[in-house]
Amino acid sequence: MTATIRLPYLLDFYPLQDEKYTRIHQFFTNLKVGRFTTTKCRDCEKLHWQPRAVCPDCGSENLEWVDLPKTGEVHAFTAMLLGAPMGFEKDLPFVMALVKLDGLDFKILSRVDGIKHEDCKIGMRLKFKTVTRDDGRVFFRFEPIG
Repeated sequence: MTATIRLPYLLDFYPLQDEKYTRIHQFFTNLKVGRFTTTKCRDCEKLHWQPRAVCPDCGSENLEWVDLPKTGEVHAFTAMLLGAPMGFEKDLPFVMALVKLDGLDFKILSRVDGIKHEDCKIGMRLKFKTVTRDDGRVFFRFEPIG
């Protein structure tokens, strides 16, 4: 599922995603076709979150793009009730969660769409989704399964 979102340019939290701006541009290219990916070091085999241009463990630039699970569960969560960053005020309240991806040892921070904060529960099953800005840039979020 892909949703379109509009934000003011000032204090834009979505990075410039083109190859001329970032060495992890492939992450965003993959998101555009529905792939949730990260980097893995070919030398020390460390899986990274967030995607990297250089392995933080061994310093190698010999990285490959690998797919991540698109499902997981809420490990911890909070609700943004007040004081949202510019451009997100209309979305209040919304849920932010640490998502433990299926089969992996690490957790990622993500916004969770489609749920009221009072209905979110530890262990709740979630699935990956992409969101698209009106200028074509993409990012990811999660939403409840079912």
